[in-house]
Amino acid sequence: MEVTGVSAPTVTVFISSSLNTFRSEKRYSRSLTIAEFKCKLELLVGSPASCMELELYGVDDKFYSKLDQEDALLGSYPVDDGCRIHVIDHSGARLGEYEDVSRVEKYTISQEAYDQRQDTVRSFLKRSKLGRYNEEERAQQEAEAAQRLAEEKAQASSIPVGSRCEVRAAGQSPRRGTVMYVGWDFAMWPRLVSNSSRSSDRPASASQSAGITGLTDFKPGYWIGVRYDEPLGKNDGSVNGKRYFECQAKYGAFVKPAVVTVGDFPEEDYGLDEI
Repeated sequence: MEVTGVSAPTVTVFISSSLNTFRSEKRYSRSLTIAEFKCKLELLVGSPASCMELELYGVDDKFYSKLDQEDALLGSYPVDDGCRIHVIDHSGARLGEYEDVSRVEKYTISQEAYDQRQDTVRSFLKRSKLGRYNEEERAQQEAEAAQRLAEEKAQASSIPVGSRCEVRAAGQSPRRGTVMYVGWDFAMWPRLVSNSSRSSDRPASASQSAGITGLTDFKPGYWIGVRYDEPLGKNDGSVNGKRYFECQAKYGAFVKPAVVTVGDFPEEDYGLDEI
C-alpha cells in the first residue's frame, strides 16, 4: 500500500539577504504566491519587492532553484522546514546599509523646549509634585540625611585608632579586632547633604574633624577600618587599589561606626598553644 504524504499548510524557513549579515527564522503559508511572498519580505530585508530575486537553498544549504514565477505558489517549490530563502537585492543598496544605525537621523530636543512641553513625564511630575519636584518631601529627605550624617560623625569621632573593638553587624557573629582607620567620604555623599546649611555636618578636611584620621573614596559616609583577630574580613586594608592600613589578606574590613563598640575586648584564646 502506497502512502502519499500531505504537506503542512505552513513552512518554517530561514531568510537571508544580500543587504544584511543576519538570518531570520520565519513561518509562511505555502498558499502564498511568490509575488505575495516578496511583499511580506519587504519589511524583513528592506528591499522593494520589485527589486528582489529569490533563491531557494536546502536544509544542507545547497542551492535548489530560483523562485522566479511570480504567480506560482510558494508550496509548488520544494520548500521544507529548515530551508533557506536568499533575497538578492537589485535596488542598488549596499550591504549593511540598513544595519548601520549611526546613519539614521535622530530626533533631538533642547532642554528648554522639553521643559515647555505639557505632554512629557517631567511635566506630569511637576504638576503632580512627585519625586524631586515635591519640595516638602525633598526637604524632609535632606533633613533626615543630614541627621544621619551628623550621627555617623559623632560616632566615628568617638572611636580612637588603635583601640580594641567588637563589631556586631547584622547577620554576622561578633568579631573582635583593632581599630586601624577612621575615615569619611564626603565627596561622594548625596548632593542634598552637601547643600546643608549646617557647617558641622560638612567637615572641610580630615584634620579638621576630631577623631577622623583620613579620607575614603569608595562609598559615602563615615567608615571604620578594622583589623580582625581572625581571617573574617574582606580585604588587606586596601579597597580598589588604595591602601588605608596594613594587615594580612582577609583580616581587614570597613564597617559603619554604628556597629563598632570600643572597649576591653582582648583577643580570644582558643587554646592553640596547648595542642
